[in-house]
Amino acid sequence: MVRPPTARSAVPGVGRLGLLEPSAAASLHELGWDNVESIPVLWALSRAPDADLALSTLVKLRERMENNWAALDSAIRSETALRGRLFALLGSSSAFADHLVVDPAAWEILRRKELPGRDELIADLLDAVHAVPEEGPVPGGLLFRAGESGPEVVALLRKRYRDQLMLLAALDLAATVENEPVLAYQVVGRHLTALADAALTAALSVAVARVCKDGPVPVRLAVIAMGKSGACELNYVSDVDVVFVAEPADATATRLAAEMMSVASAAYFEVDAALRPEGKAGALVRTLDSHVAYYKRWARTWEFQALLKNRPMTGDLELGEEYKAALMPMVWTASERPDFVADVQAMRRRVEDLVPADMRERELKLGHGSLRDVEFAVQLLQLVHGRVDESLHVQGTVEALTALAAGGYIGRDDAANLTASYEFLRLLEHRLQLQRLRRTHTLPASDDEEGMRWLARAAHIRPDGRQDAVGVLANEIRRNAVRVRRLHAKLFYRPLLESVVKLEPEALRLSPDAAVRQLAALGYQAPEHALGHLKALTSGVSRKGRIQALLLPTLLEWLGETPNPDAGLLAYRRVSEGLGDQTWFLRELRDEGAIAQRLMIVLGSSEYLPDLLINAPDTIRMYADGPGGPLLLSPQPEDVARGIMRAAGRYNDPKRAVAAARSLRRHELARVASADLLGMLDVKQVCRALSSVWVAVLEASLAAVIRASEAEMGAPAPADFAVIGMGRLGGKELGYGSDADVLFVCDPRPGEDETKAVKWASSVADRVQKLLGAPSVDPPLLVDAGLRPEGRNGALVRTLAAYDAYYQQWAQSWEVQALLRAHQVAGDQQLGVRFLHVIDKVRYPEGGVSTEAVREIRRIKARIDAERLPRNANPATHTKLGRGGLADIEWTVQLMQLRYAHDVLGLHNTSTLESLNVIEETKLLDASDVALLRDAWLTATKARNALVLVRGKPADQLPGPGRLLSAVARVAGWPNDDGSEFLDHYMRVTRRAKAVVERVFGQ
Repeated sequence: MVRPPTARSAVPGVGRLGLLEPSAAASLHELGWDNVESIPVLWALSRAPDADLALSTLVKLRERMENNWAALDSAIRSETALRGRLFALLGSSSAFADHLVVDPAAWEILRRKELPGRDELIADLLDAVHAVPEEGPVPGGLLFRAGESGPEVVALLRKRYRDQLMLLAALDLAATVENEPVLAYQVVGRHLTALADAALTAALSVAVARVCKDGPVPVRLAVIAMGKSGACELNYVSDVDVVFVAEPADATATRLAAEMMSVASAAYFEVDAALRPEGKAGALVRTLDSHVAYYKRWARTWEFQALLKNRPMTGDLELGEEYKAALMPMVWTASERPDFVADVQAMRRRVEDLVPADMRERELKLGHGSLRDVEFAVQLLQLVHGRVDESLHVQGTVEALTALAAGGYIGRDDAANLTASYEFLRLLEHRLQLQRLRRTHTLPASDDEEGMRWLARAAHIRPDGRQDAVGVLANEIRRNAVRVRRLHAKLFYRPLLESVVKLEPEALRLSPDAAVRQLAALGYQAPEHALGHLKALTSGVSRKGRIQALLLPTLLEWLGETPNPDAGLLAYRRVSEGLGDQTWFLRELRDEGAIAQRLMIVLGSSEYLPDLLINAPDTIRMYADGPGGPLLLSPQPEDVARGIMRAAGRYNDPKRAVAAARSLRRHELARVASADLLGMLDVKQVCRALSSVWVAVLEASLAAVIRASEAEMGAPAPADFAVIGMGRLGGKELGYGSDADVLFVCDPRPGEDETKAVKWASSVADRVQKLLGAPSVDPPLLVDAGLRPEGRNGALVRTLAAYDAYYQQWAQSWEVQALLRAHQVAGDQQLGVRFLHVIDKVRYPEGGVSTEAVREIRRIKARIDAERLPRNANPATHTKLGRGGLADIEWTVQLMQLRYAHDVLGLHNTSTLESLNVIEETKLLDASDVALLRDAWLTATKARNALVLVRGKPADQLPGPGRLLSAVARVAGWPNDDGSEFLDHYMRVTRRAKAVVERVFGQ
């Protein structure tokens, strides 16, 4: 028999209501809500952000209220608005749930339909302590004396403050449960600010009663609101920033301020006076003249930025207005200060550094695409343009965005979108704080589904038909963060482009003066020239001009974050004009974000690379990412070397062969320098790659010259010819500014006249030097044979036998030391190896070098330290010859080789770093000493390479503090562009290494 379907109950069960607690059904029964008459109440309960929390709190309320529960139950059933406020509040905030359980009668407060005004809030808080207006010689606008000032006032004030806060929260949340009006963000922020004003007014009245017991207040004291409180955009739970002004600023004024802070911090929220002059180290209370003197002489830019939001809050309001009137003119001229840009950038770094990297995606206040990003950008634009436009003299972020749009400093759509994103992020921040009435700005973790579900419901996020509420919330968070991350392109750069090219018919245009001011504030030292570059890049009606206009806002944003945006913009214009007929260039920048961003970093950081990129433009394509990572890292040095040899080998004419080799070298230099500057290669990889390409070009050029010579003679070469690398070339540790130190050696072939063979070899060596040293668009290729016997006065080329005879009979200590880095690099390999065997007897003598030779090396080293440093060079920061610099480390390693290489075969090595490894392994020096030497060598090499990349020419001296040093620091891989920190680190590392050098040379 088929059983008829059971009729579904009209009363929803706990499952349909979304109640998860096992006790939920019993709780509903206990409240008397498991019946048809309670259906509207049940569905309302189900819409609470956390229905289980709301239900458990209602049960506790019933237990506490006993006979009074009936009145609340009746109100819940009959008053829809009250029900919405109560259920939303209890389901959103465990803190307010506890507050009501402690004082159940407070539910009556929630019946109020409108928020009280500021005056009513002040009266209510003052009433809690029976305060009356203060009378005396200096009565102020909001100065009162509390009738009660004992320890009990903290509890009284806390209760009254929480009641008012609870009413606001309930009205703010009610729309999540019932069809109630939604409170605008600005309404909530202003009411919270008014409540804070009332709270501090009451706290000050208690301070008056405690400090001035025996008579009227003898001082004028103004409390100035700063930060969010000053801008009337306070959070539910936030520190309240204040500054105190007093006349006179004596002990009484200080005690009043301190007592007010103590009472308020105990009763309501933390009161923070750290924004006062000199911060926490400064006097708590100052006179107006003292404030003015400080800001005129000592204040940093960020302090003027903070003053944007100052507002007389309580106490002597007349004195507060005098404070504001005296300081605001200085705020509006802060952007003219010479350190304005540096201070702004430093403040941005400090803010970003406050958030751990793994928390930045969850931080609403300080993370990427966060509230602080919007506030910071808006304040910067106000400082830049507010000097000449009083319409920008507003304090709230939303009001400022509206004013900036009205003045044409940002687009109206951009302002509207950023306002929407800002208000959305502030809504989430408020909901998170209400949950436990704790100061927080951190979103739930991505795997905290319960936390995200609660937040979605509390923020009135609903499913959209494709995703549930959690999915919609996650998408909204990502969408708004991305929109805010682009705020610099939107707020700063798009209006600049609108001022030189009309992108949108309805767009407002910055005046030329406003555009120049804005560029100066973004770090451009020559803003007029920068504006000219923008006009040139976007001129005409061509497709390229339109694409440039669309690209430039983002490109300029990235350039603005580089050490030298002026040079970067000029370089970008040069590259764009140089590649004007290359259709792929702008397409790649438009379609490949990684290419565009990396190109801007390179152009804004280096004077070495722009010319290389113009002449080797295909390198720009390698800025993209491939399946295995950045394309810049794809070529291997060995493959590049083979390519150079093959390309040069196609030509019989040495000039064309060398030109082909130099062309590929140009590409390789551009690739290596780009990867280095972008942090993709370490020091050892850079040195290896540069050395490999140098050797390949030298080998290819030598082979081409010998081929041409044999063709001219119609006979084979009369001698074998080899090139021996010396110095950093021999050690395969070349930098960007290194010359190629070499020795040329020949060996007559059987039956050939030695004089003829040497003459031929000399002509080959001379031609190789001239071809490689010829002027070109590339960085120079200088082949230096100055380390040959008898130096520049000696023969350019010698036979192997002549070298053997010279070194056996005439070699001086410094020549023996130089041979330690000799290595065969080009030409006849067998001859090169035979040369090395000849000199091994000299550089690695049996028993080590003599005591006299060691003494001579020490004498020469002391002389170099005293005499070789260039005039006016700083010995602490000269990367080559300075204290603990490259020469110090290399001489130390070479001294160890001269003394011990006869015994330690591993020291038969031309590399400084590899020799240090052997010294450590064989315990010739303590591992800690070797680590110091290695660190100094790597640090000095990286700094020296960075100098060349930044300046575009060889240099050894680190600059003093300033933009150039900051650029070198950034390119050298320092985590920020604080050049002074980088310089301190460099000197610390090299100073420690110098101590090791002195111990080794003193043995």
